[in-house]
Formats: sequence, C-alpha cells, structure tokens
Amino acid sequence: MDTKWLIRSQSVVTLAAGLIYPYYLLFLKNLGNSFSKYGLAFAVFTISSAAVSQWLAPRIDQQGIKMLTWSSLGMAAAMLMFPWVESYTWVLAIQLLMGVCNAMQKMSERLLIADHTREGQRGAMIGAFHFWTSVASGFAVVLGGCIIDWLTINVLFYASALLYAWSAWFTFQASKRQLLNK
Repeated sequence: MDTKWLIRSQSVVTLAAGLIYPYYLLFLKNLGNSFSKYGLAFAVFTISSAAVSQWLAPRIDQQGIKMLTWSSLGMAAAMLMFPWVESYTWVLAIQLLMGVCNAMQKMSERLLIADHTREGQRGAMIGAFHFWTSVASGFAVVLGGCIIDWLTINVLFYASALLYAWSAWFTFQASKRQLLNK
C-alpha cells in the first residue's frame, strides 16, 4: 500500500512543529518572564490533548484522514494567531486549540499507519516513517535557529503555519485519491 503521502505529510508536520517549538520559550518569555506560565501553557496543551483523545476514539476509524487534514489546518491557524497574541489568556486559548489538533494528528497518524500496512509487514514503513520525521525534526531546529538569527520569531510562526497548511494539502489530496479508489 502507498504510504509515501503519509510519511511526507507527517514529516512536514514535524518540520513545522520543530521549527517553532524550541524557540517558543522566547515568545512566552516576552509575555511574562515565568517558567510557571510556560508550565501551565504546556499542561493545557497536554491535558486537552488527552481529554480530546477520549472523545475522538470512537470516531477515528471513519474519519482518520479528515482529522489529519483538519489537525494541520487547526495548527496552521494557531501559528498565524501567535504573533498577534498580547495576553497570556490568549496563549492558553491557543494551547487548548493546539491540544485538540495534537490529539487529532497523533491518533489519525497511528490509525493510518495501521490501515495502510499489513500485520507482519509494518516494520519497514514504521522505520521509514520514524527516519523521515526525525530528520525533519532535526533539520527544523537548525533552520529555526538560522531564521530567528536573521529575522524574527514571528517569521517562525508564519513559516510553521505555511508548513502545516502544506501538510493539510498532502492529506487532502490523499483523501481525494482514496475516494476515487472506492
């Protein structure tokens, strides 16, 4: 089964996330100089992701690829909002959105790996998936550092939004192909 689209889309997602995540502390530092605020923001992200995963679980089998597309679009929207944030309350609201998107992305990604592979033959695909997403993550941190040295942290958010939108395009195209093949 063709899984290249899934590897590409999730490598782009990893690139988008890795581009901004290490430098996110710099952004939060400008909103309050507090690691406890960073901790709370991250907790809102992880707890909302966990809670939403329970709601998504019974729905994921029929909607996996759509959820993957919507998660990337939601993350793109969140990245576009961050440069305009002026209060910590908005940071928490965006973290909530990101937690929802994270649950959709992680659960869909795992479902689609299972759906597009056969039992006993998943290792090669999982290995390729892990390799390319890890390479994208490493590349993103280096690229983010170069961008932030020459431009601003806002540019990182906008670049990340563009990458998330690109990933949504990959998954949307894959869903169209799947509909044609049915």
